[in-house]
This record gives sequence, C-alpha cells and structure tokens, in this order.
Amino acid sequence: MLPAALTIDGATHLHSGKVRDLYELPDGRLLMVASDRISAFDFVLDTTIPDKGAILTRMSLWWFEEVADLVPHHVLSTDVPESVRGRAVICERLEMYPVECVARGYLTGSGLVDYRATGEVCGIALPAGLEDGSRLPEPIFTPATKGVLGEHDENVSYDAIVATVGETVAARLRELTLRIYRRAEEIARARGIILADTKFEFGHRADGTLVLADEVLTPDSSRFWPADQWQPGRAQPSYDKQIVRNWLLSPESGWDRDSGDSPPSLPDDVVALTRARYLEAYETLTGERW
Repeated sequence: MLPAALTIDGATHLHSGKVRDLYELPDGRLLMVASDRISAFDFVLDTTIPDKGAILTRMSLWWFEEVADLVPHHVLSTDVPESVRGRAVICERLEMYPVECVARGYLTGSGLVDYRATGEVCGIALPAGLEDGSRLPEPIFTPATKGVLGEHDENVSYDAIVATVGETVAARLRELTLRIYRRAEEIARARGIILADTKFEFGHRADGTLVLADEVLTPDSSRFWPADQWQPGRAQPSYDKQIVRNWLLSPESGWDRDSGDSPPSLPDDVVALTRARYLEAYETLTGERW
C-alpha cells in the first residue's frame, strides 16, 4: 500500500504510482512529483532513499534535453510549488499509450528468462549461446503491457502492440524507442557506462504528435552497468537498486519472497549505499556535481 500523497495547495491529486505522484493544476497542466519511495519485487518499501526523487528528476531533465531533437517531451516548467521544488515538474496533459516501450541492447532480466525458455524475446529470435549480460547483435524493441500496482509488466510481441494501438503508431513507437536508445547508449558508453536496456512511455497530443513522457533514462527505468566491469555469463554490477534486492534476498533480512508478506525496513547502511549508487550514476552520466 502506498503512503498518502502530499497535500499541495492549488493542486488536485490524481494518481500515485510506485514512485511518482500526479496532480492537476488549476490551469489543467499536470504536476508530476518524484518521491523518495523505492520499490522491489513489486512491493513499495516502507523505507525511503533520501534525495532519490530529486536525483531522478534532475537526471530525467538532463536526458530530455539530450534527446530533444529526436522527439518532443512533456516537460513545460520546473517552476513548481516550494514543497516539492527540485523533485517535480509541470508537464502537459497527454493521451498516454498503454505500452511500456522497452529497448534492449544486452540480454538480462526478463528478456534472459524468455530467451532461455524459447530462444526468443518478445517473438524476436536471437542467436544461440547467449549468456546473462551478452551484447545483442543489434538493439531490439521488446514491448510490455503496463501492470497495475503490485503486478508485473508482461512482455508481449510487436503484433500485440499493433493490435492495441494500430500499425502506424506501433511502428512509430518502435522507431522512436530504438532511436532514443541508440543515442543514449552512445552517450553513456562515452562516459564509461553501459546502457543495457531501458523503457520509455509515450503519449500524444490532440493533433497526434507523439511525446516522450514520464521519466526517462534513470536507474529506475534503465539498467546501467560500469563498462569496465562488464563480463557476460554473470549478473553485472549495476547503478540501481540491486543493493536493495540483494539485501532483501539475503538471510540477514529474514524475509521470504514467496511468503506474500511485505519486505522489512532497510538498514541504514543499505539506504546509504543505495543513495550513493544513484548519485554516482547521476554524476558520471551528466558530468554535473550534486
């Protein structure tokens, strides 16, 4: 269960996800607030990570500008109420597509599970002999349906996306997803980081213009690996919440993932290490100091 959303003067709360809260402003624009919440294994933990919302917001803003020549984005302003300054943006209202647009340049995660079972990911046949962390011959578009809170996103075929949004839109979503991924992968690689995979969300304006929305290319939506430690055949070190997942699965946490019970609170050292990992990703990618 999510904690109660903040009350923000002049804003009406519309929706809360695992990490973000969405509000409507009197002029009809939307206020998207990134909290310090963290999720793992489809649970929102009762422990927060200090500055996480601000780090991810600043990182998203940096990336939106890096890919602005490829696709318009939804951010209108960062002039937000003082109570959420630094971790919120004002954005335009869009009609969102019910698709998680995932690009993969490396094989891991749910893609690896699918590959081991079928030799394919989302209906795309891949070469034999690939391992956890293998670089793919070329990036692939592996969409997913959006799971509601507490449920997994489900990998689906491109044909399923065509059936949902139509051939023209599906083709455009695939094209944009792969173009943005390739741009971001090159930028990250130049800074010593591998962008293994990422997911985007798109909406459209009344005139049909596709717009990049939500957050983009942060450790919450992407797998970033240190390039100098990349070694196929094993799980890769990563700039994300893997520290949290590892602790929850360790004997120290005392938590049984299959019990159905909510995970325990995180110890202070895990919180500090996770915050440091997010900060390292931000500073390494953007070249900016926190």
